[in-house]
Order: sequence, then structure tokens, then C-alpha cells
Amino acid sequence: MKTTLNIIVGSTNPIKINAAKSTIATFYPDANIHCQGVHAPSLVADQPMTTSETKLGAINRVKYCQSHHDADFYFAMEGGVDLFEQGPATFAYLVIATKDTLSVGRSASLPLPYQVYQALEQGEELGHVMDRLFNTKNIKQQGGAIGLLTQQKATRESTYTQGLILAMAPLLNPKLFNKD
Repeated sequence: MKTTLNIIVGSTNPIKINAAKSTIATFYPDANIHCQGVHAPSLVADQPMTTSETKLGAINRVKYCQSHHDADFYFAMEGGVDLFEQGPATFAYLVIATKDTLSVGRSASLPLPYQVYQALEQGEELGHVMDRLFNTKNIKQQGGAIGLLTQQKATRESTYTQGLILAMAPLLNPKLFNKD
């Protein structure tokens, strides 16, 4: 009899739901995976503009899911931007939790053109700016800025999945990561 794993993702975006499901399937290939996306407030700006705000948004989403749903795993992904020494970039914070464990990871960073960053500073969201620049529609639920700027060699989902797989390390090796 196959084990059933219940996953709650703090988003209804299919890219984020698929990344969470793919991550769990990587580690539990024989399990029946029930993965559901739910609206979970980030309690930060729609377009986080700092590393700390982005991280807080992902943590807030996971905590909301933990307090409102019963699941084996909880996932949240929050995309943000920041201005680094080498220029502006976008990235995501990725949080995976169980009932009693929380793991925080971060995706790779994608350099952004300054004109994109300037539009974000004016209050626009990255997906909307990219839709305008590349004449796409709702790119944030497809390949994202990552897909557009890498000629589809990487996508938002592939980047989330890679980061989530890495963020699973503390959950898979609790004795090594136990702070006691």
C-alpha cells in the first residue's frame, strides 16, 4: 500500500504548486502525493524589494498554512528583488515545513536590467514589467522573468524546484541539523 503525503502550498500559482509536488516526488517516488495550493498572505508588499522582506514573506506564508491546514509538508515560495553590489537581481526564498520543523532556502539569483529594477522601484510587479517588455501575458504563471531572460534555458519552476530540493536537506537529516 502506497503512503499518501499531503502537501499544502501557500500559493494558488500552478508554477509553485508543481515545484512543490515535483520536489516531494523526487524524495518519495512511491508515494501518492496530494498537493493543494491555498491562498496564504505574505504580509509583505506584492513585490518585495529587499532580501529580508522576501524571506519574511515566505515564512509568513508557511506559518499561515501551518495554522490553517493539516498536512505532512508545507511549502511557500516568495519572489523578490534587491540591489546588490553587482546590480539588481531577482531571487526567491523557499520555505518547507512540517508540523515541527522549518527549513529556509534561497534560489539562485537572476541579474535584472536596471530599467526593470527602476520600474519595480516605482511600484510595478516583476511579472507585469516582463509582460510589457516581452509582449507576453501572465508570464509569472509560466516561465517567469527567468525563462524570458535565459531564452527558456531555465524557468521559474526549475529554479524553485532546485532550491526546494536543497532546502529539504534539514528535513531529511534532522540529527545533523539539530541545534541541541
